[in-house]
Amino acid sequence: MVEFIFSLILMICLGTVLYITVRALPRIEESSADADTKSAFERWAHSELPEKIDAAFNNFVLKFLRRAKIILLRLDNSIAKGLRKVQPKENRANTNIDFKEISGQNSEGKEEHPSSPDPRE
Repeated sequence: MVEFIFSLILMICLGTVLYITVRALPRIEESSADADTKSAFERWAHSELPEKIDAAFNNFVLKFLRRAKIILLRLDNSIAKGLRKVQPKENRANTNIDFKEISGQNSEGKEEHPSSPDPRE
């Protein structure tokens, strides 16, 4: 519990220092001399070019992933067809599920009830 109290006090102090620092930032003015001496990288970073490059890259990645998805789905389908050809015929017949049997209905569509226990026993 003592550790919690100390860490809480520490976080409150750090928050206070951060708040005071943020309030003091608008008072700091940028000198005009720094604006003239920007390097080529700084000018490039602040231009619209990086955003255009990012948009083009995102568009390329989106198209690439869509095409990769289609290729993977086609590959999956071809593998499934190959597996169906290799699968023995007796296993293919067992893949059909008889839902009437599962639901407890006989061939006439009537409910089958499990045999009730003999009351004489």
